[in-house]
Amino acid sequence: MGLTYVTVRLKSAAGNGLSYEHAFLVDTGATDSMVPGNELAKIGIAKAGEMSYELADGTIQKYPFGIATIEFMGELTAGRVIFGPDNAEPLLGVTALESVGIAVDPAHKTLKRLPAIPLK
Repeated sequence: MGLTYVTVRLKSAAGNGLSYEHAFLVDTGATDSMVPGNELAKIGIAKAGEMSYELADGTIQKYPFGIATIEFMGELTAGRVIFGPDNAEPLLGVTALESVGIAVDPAHKTLKRLPAIPLK
């Protein structure tokens, strides 16, 4: 499958009016979303904790995370956003996708809306 990008806007849950908007790589192998940490700090997202994540190469790395509102494709959700390295490519994880009922269509390399969000 090729790469799929979507424009995402992040805002602080504190409601300070600041936001970060960028094309995010859709990464169905990632649970949480990741953004350069310096960008999250600029919009006032506070570090709320730290988690260990397994990277694509199999190594384990601890990263701090914060809570943000996440907007894309006309949908709004909230969740954990990892404070990644300052040069990190922004990633949209599967938790944000699934929480608004959007899935990846691998045949067309696009995102599609599910008819309903599973609640079972």
